[in-house]
Amino acid sequence: MKDLSDEQEAAIRRVIEESYQVEGDLRSEVNLNIKRLMDVGCYRGFRHRRGLPVNGQRTRTNARTRKGVKKTVANKKKAPGK
Repeated sequence: MKDLSDEQEAAIRRVIEESYQVEGDLRSEVNLNIKRLMDVGCYRGFRHRRGLPVNGQRTRTNARTRKGVKKTVANKKKAPGK
């Protein structure tokens, strides 16, 4: 980038903005697509709603990034012995 002149940099920026969606427009389109999937009620929307992996990955183990920190389940206390 430091070797390019201001005109070249502006030309590259213009081509990218004309050809692709970037920044906020792209983010909003992705969010609308996910919301549409959830509203339709399809499998992928259901997985998004539950916060689980969408593309068929296993969830019995792994999937910690999508599911968040492990929630430990407390053991029941044993009844006092007689």
